[in-house]
Amino acid sequence: MPTRHVAFIVLIASLTIGCSPSEPADYDLVIRGGTVFDGSGAPGVVADVGIRGDRIVAVGDVNGNAVRTINARDLYVTPGFIDMHSHSETFRLLNGGQGRGVIT
Repeated sequence: MPTRHVAFIVLIASLTIGCSPSEPADYDLVIRGGTVFDGSGAPGVVADVGIRGDRIVAVGDVNGNAVRTINARDLYVTPGFIDMHSHSETFRLLNGGQGRGVIT
């Protein structure tokens, strides 16, 4: 076998041996270093929030890798808010008292 072919095979083999499949991410999203308010009325604390799918799965010092990371330093991290104030009286009267809320 020509020397050139052997060198090429050795190069490909060495590159392949060094490659391993990437490890799956621990989280889909990690929000790092924000002031977290949990909605209980307690003061906010600086923490990370780890999210997998549509669930918060870790709060605190979140270790591990994520598909996406957001740096929230100097920002607030809060649950969603629902504004129940609305001017849909007619809609409510015509729909058995049911009405739309506004999620902000």
